[in-house]
Amino acid sequence: MARAQWVGLMALIVQKFGGTSVADIERIRNVARRVKRAADAGDQVAVVVSAMSGVTDQLVKWVREASLQYDAREYDAVVSTGEQVTVGLLALALQEMGVKARSYLGWQVPVRTDSAHGKARIEAIDAAALLAEMGKGIVPVVAGFQGIAPDGRVTTLGRGGSDTSAVALAAALKANRCDIYTDVDGVYTTDPRIVAKARKLAKITYEEMLEMASLGAKVLQTRSVELAMKYRVPVQVLSSFSDAPGTLVVDEDEIVEQEIVSGIAYSRDEAKITLLGVPDRPGVAAAVFGPLAAANINVDMIVQNVSHDGKLTDMTFTVPRGDLQRSTKVLEEAKSGLKFERIASDSSVAKISVIGVGMRSHAGVANTMFGALAEKGINIQVISTSEIKISVLIAEDYTELAVRALHSAYGLDRD
Repeated sequence: MARAQWVGLMALIVQKFGGTSVADIERIRNVARRVKRAADAGDQVAVVVSAMSGVTDQLVKWVREASLQYDAREYDAVVSTGEQVTVGLLALALQEMGVKARSYLGWQVPVRTDSAHGKARIEAIDAAALLAEMGKGIVPVVAGFQGIAPDGRVTTLGRGGSDTSAVALAAALKANRCDIYTDVDGVYTTDPRIVAKARKLAKITYEEMLEMASLGAKVLQTRSVELAMKYRVPVQVLSSFSDAPGTLVVDEDEIVEQEIVSGIAYSRDEAKITLLGVPDRPGVAAAVFGPLAAANINVDMIVQNVSHDGKLTDMTFTVPRGDLQRSTKVLEEAKSGLKFERIASDSSVAKISVIGVGMRSHAGVANTMFGALAEKGINIQVISTSEIKISVLIAEDYTELAVRALHSAYGLDRD
């Protein structure tokens, strides 16, 4: 039978609740009431939960206080305990309401991962036991963010990993939908804290959501969107604190009226590095970015300017702001081979992005962006593009002005 999420039939649904949704016992009871409502409606429900808000941060702090050069395997053993508390408490709350429920840790499902402790990737989920329990009317409450390595050690998936756990579980269960409950009630055209006229989107494509997640929108974790797109899992973003309709993340062909631009994203987590006076020769880019890749530093926007005589080039690129100091150190250590003249850096920059699958078939999107920024006197430092995205780097002080100007320029302010 085809997925039933659009037609009101009984469905198999994975519900995921984040840290703010389970921050205390009363909120856990509120989550239990939502789960019970779905179960009472006849749906089969599996639940994935995060640790209580702030708990993981405290656990990480204790690990670092105990050992500066900590063993990543023991780090995972400690920080994974936050979810163990919430699955048990939610299972108890459900039982108290008359719902048959049982808690599962990652290793009990099992959620099999690689052995990259602290940032493990899910390799497989054996959902047979969960499906058998659900067939008996039991609601499994599964710990997000964690799994089990090939050697039997507990692993964690990296911050925000519970979203990934939920989507992966939905794919393994062949669920009709994965509902992600957060402290916002959907995906907006931009940050409503910056633009009061930001509109909630009823639907957004996987590709657009992936771009928005990777470009600074905090609604969904990037890896979870990648998984949803790969396995075609419909994802719904909802609020834990209201019954307002959410936003559906779906295939492009499920959206009839496609906007040219769906949203404006921004990220202040950027730093700009410029290598001045680099000899312009074949292989220079590999020589520059190879050491950064070896140090696990992600390079994003890149622009290269060649001098008039063609002998020297200036190379500008961006890295995560937290990696700026480490990046400049890596490049200074490689200076003898690269033979650049000097490094200039700037951490007071922001990346502003315009996103929309409609850009594939419409000309003039970039011109509208550049014109709107020029009208506000905002200088563009770097530009990068993809099929459905245009990003520019600007001075951080102009972030909010740029977001508002672009939101208006693309007609996203309309009611």
